[in-house]
Amino acid sequence: MISKRVGFISFRFAGTDGVSLETGKWATVLNQLGCECFFMAGELDTAEDYSFTEERLHFQHPEVQAICNESFSDTLRPRQLTLRIHDMRLLLKSRIYEFIKTFNINLIVAENALTIPLNIPLALALTEVISETGMPVIAHHHDFFWERKRFLRNCVWDYFNMAFPPHLSNIEHVVINTSGQNQLALRTGISSTLIPNVMNFELGPPPPDDFISSVRTDLKIADNELFVLQPTRVVQRKGIEHAVELVARISKKAVLVISHASGDEGHEYQTRVQEYADLMKIRAIFVDDIIKETRGVTEDKRRIYVLEDIYPHADLITYPSLIEGFGNAFLEAIWFRKPILVNNYSIYATDIRPKGFKVIEMDNFISSETIRFTEKVLNDKELEREMADVNYSLGLRYYSYSILRNQLKAVLTRHFGDLSLESDI
Repeated sequence: MISKRVGFISFRFAGTDGVSLETGKWATVLNQLGCECFFMAGELDTAEDYSFTEERLHFQHPEVQAICNESFSDTLRPRQLTLRIHDMRLLLKSRIYEFIKTFNINLIVAENALTIPLNIPLALALTEVISETGMPVIAHHHDFFWERKRFLRNCVWDYFNMAFPPHLSNIEHVVINTSGQNQLALRTGISSTLIPNVMNFELGPPPPDDFISSVRTDLKIADNELFVLQPTRVVQRKGIEHAVELVARISKKAVLVISHASGDEGHEYQTRVQEYADLMKIRAIFVDDIIKETRGVTEDKRRIYVLEDIYPHADLITYPSLIEGFGNAFLEAIWFRKPILVNNYSIYATDIRPKGFKVIEMDNFISSETIRFTEKVLNDKELEREMADVNYSLGLRYYSYSILRNQLKAVLTRHFGDLSLESDI
């Protein structure tokens, strides 16, 4: 029997970012398909026996950050920068070979590492390893460099052409939306497989337990206040000021709860959101100090929740994003059967909306009709329940683990053949 030992490689596999979450789902399904999964990154929260940490893979490593900052500050590359990139490439290349040897990897899954240039030496090292080994590779693309304005002025176009992504015969490229599929083909001539993000709609969310009984109390949300949840990081492309406006304009008293911090993209936008909330005279609370990857207790004895603990208490989910690679928060909201406000961002408009989901929509601004329909949904529990049922059934049909399982089974068959036939030989 051929062993299927899959090595995931990325900047980090930790926390609640989209890449880490989807990698966890892929690993779960691949395990069900008989694979063993191993992980290499600069930060890991995976089991130690299956993990290989190399801090210089992380985009927040000081040397990697320095290379990135210099690469996108000018259009002429200093020779010293070239030398630094290739010194790091050689080091990371040897570590990737060590990872492969340590766990006897025979299929690599590159999670966004060949897609977005947060660690240029890593992409170059991976590309060379892929070329030298001929090993089957799945390049799972979440965010292409051309989707981010900050990467378009640079002095590393030659590296982009080589490794973002590489055009090699042993790589199967997987994208999460049709726009990425079209642009990848148009810009590079590379064909790809479309596998959307998923949720475990077959199982559904875990039932509430005693630990989460005090969520509203801990957030100081009164019984007569609406709990409006913005389950994202505080970054400009999330359009959170629209959620602030919605809360300010609906007739019911409401609190806007923003679940995650700004992360590595600075704090100016968070200040802007807070100032706008003050201007609109609504209460917006940032709760990233008590929403983490695992449950616990703070030093001052407050409970620390995971995001899944918060959803059951929310009355409305806001998702007014301007740009998204797919929309994990959208899937989470319908998984928890919650009404959701969604901006008509491009991927939603082309890939998700045509499936027939029932949501509160906006088109880049909050209109009077948006307010009217929001209040109608919040005041009509039967309508809210009908919308939730339709959405859940569509999620089960299009974005379930069974969809992912069928897609990954086909990918494995293309690389390993039909291993189920070996038992008959």
